[in-house]
Amino acid sequence: MATSTGEKSLIVSFGEMLIDFVPTVSGVSLAEAPGFIKAPGGAPANVAIAVSRLGGRAAFVGKLGDDEFGHMLAGILKQNGVSAEGINFDTGARTALAFVTLRSDGEREFMFYRNPSADMLLRPDELNLDLIKSAKVFHYGSISLIVEPCRSAHLKAMEVAKEAGALLSYDPNLRLPLWPSEEEAKKQILSIWDKAEVIKVSDEELMFLTGSDNVDDETALSLWHDNLKLLLVTLGEKGCNYYTKSFRGSVDPFHVNAVDTTGAGDSYVGALLCNIVDDRAVLEDEARLREVLRFANACGAITTTKKGAIPALPTESEVQSLLNGN
Repeated sequence: MATSTGEKSLIVSFGEMLIDFVPTVSGVSLAEAPGFIKAPGGAPANVAIAVSRLGGRAAFVGKLGDDEFGHMLAGILKQNGVSAEGINFDTGARTALAFVTLRSDGEREFMFYRNPSADMLLRPDELNLDLIKSAKVFHYGSISLIVEPCRSAHLKAMEVAKEAGALLSYDPNLRLPLWPSEEEAKKQILSIWDKAEVIKVSDEELMFLTGSDNVDDETALSLWHDNLKLLLVTLGEKGCNYYTKSFRGSVDPFHVNAVDTTGAGDSYVGALLCNIVDDRAVLEDEARLREVLRFANACGAITTTKKGAIPALPTESEVQSLLNGN
């Protein structure tokens, strides 16, 4: 869907990259798993690779351990066409790890090894400000808000990107086990809420942030703020709802055989950002926005049909064949 004339504008993704250890067998607990496969991940890194795989220009900003896993992850970004100019390596801390259990329905449970991991130790003075200033879209999550110094680095990067004219995109990507408490998670996630112009939350995140049992329009719009251009609520196999200042609606899902939901939301976000980075007017044109969201839903759906996030992120031709019903 993105145009191919000239060089594409840059989408910079900020935050964590880590290794998920995924059981070789689905539907068992961590203790029962006979073995694990390394799966590189971390939502902001997944978004950057999703963008690149769809033909966009992406860079990742974050910190990895100066260890084999950290260099492996930096290599994976480069192999996937993502600029690694914004990566720092920490000699004193390890790359973060997560053990993920895949339930039989493809949903996940997490156990994290981060005490502290390198991503948490990114300092404001380590940021590649030139790279951040060149972003047309600056995308981030909330895991980078949990502890200092990474929190200050996050706030500084956001401020620099905004001053340089970037569109700010936020996917809170709630991971409760990483937060000291539910109250702290809600407080910090909402502490930067009014800065973002595009926000994507899942139905579960919407209920968590609002304290509501509903995912209806009224609940979603309670999260609206004046700087927002687009609020998206993803509903898993039920598609997504969208809200702007002028219109709202829902876009139907694609029905696929889901084996692993890891990375589906990141794929969706990458697809959206690819299609608005050089054409923000889409956000004010409902017919075109619906087409972009249909494309994003297709990306998310395809990502659930394979294990692991990064291997499952689709190319544009794979998306087009789903859209065309092939």
